[in-house]
Amino acid sequence: MWNGFETLSFTRDGVQLFARQGGPRGASGAAGLPLLLLHGHPQTMAMWHRVAPALAERHPVVLMDLRGYGDSDRPPAGEGSAAYAKREMARDAVGLMRHLGHERFGVLAHDRGARVAHRLALDHPEAVDRLLLLDIAPTLAMYEGTTEAFARGYWHWFFLIQPAPLPERLIEADPLAYLRDGMGRRGGAFFDPRAWAEYERCIQRAGSAAGICADYRASAGIDLDHDRADRAAGRRVRAPLRVLWGASGVVGRCFDPLALWRAAADDVSGRAVDSGHYIAEQAPAEVLAEATEFFGDK
Repeated sequence: MWNGFETLSFTRDGVQLFARQGGPRGASGAAGLPLLLLHGHPQTMAMWHRVAPALAERHPVVLMDLRGYGDSDRPPAGEGSAAYAKREMARDAVGLMRHLGHERFGVLAHDRGARVAHRLALDHPEAVDRLLLLDIAPTLAMYEGTTEAFARGYWHWFFLIQPAPLPERLIEADPLAYLRDGMGRRGGAFFDPRAWAEYERCIQRAGSAAGICADYRASAGIDLDHDRADRAAGRRVRAPLRVLWGASGVVGRCFDPLALWRAAADDVSGRAVDSGHYIAEQAPAEVLAEATEFFGDK
């Protein structure tokens, strides 16, 4: 699955992050724009296995397991789940990229990783050249626009933020059932068995349920505080932003992604693709075509 990629670890403030890198590492100008790929919930970097190798033919490509997921550490959540604020995850990402010598880079991100990418672009505009985000609208806009249809489709948003230890206890009772029932509701025949085995292995790691819940509690708490402060101050995403969403997914049915992103960013393009939520695994050719065009002129 990862021929040509090397594994590495990076530690920031005592949190060890698991990563892989591949692609050209020649002299300046010999390679395309460095790319950082960030995964969603409840997945790992394995979700990029149909996309990353092709991108690495042209670009230096870095994949990172978010804190709380995959083979990265699961630190204690702290007061208000602050350790899982997207601001902290963005610092993980920019720290890793600078550690690898990439001061400015593009970001391709899905789901939770795309929320980290949004914060990364706001907090570190000097580092982010452009972003391609998959199947999300801005977190604050989605909470403010919650309808019954959205709450039913994204039930996990409201389950995972319940006070500890209720959701943790229920997930830990049968983590594989949580994985199957959560992801299975959105289809799943397209998942590669090797990737699915990684999702199963990692969700059974100690602390996974706590990390997942802390991620979502942060999104419903401290992350919204940060987002509201940005909106009040007029801070917007300045980097070019392209968004793709699944034509049969909940985000596209319940929201207008382009309109919501244009309210939060200066330069927005995008479209629906023939897919559900897991676009990089269900429609990898379309993701590659968009990424090649969007990142390819750099």
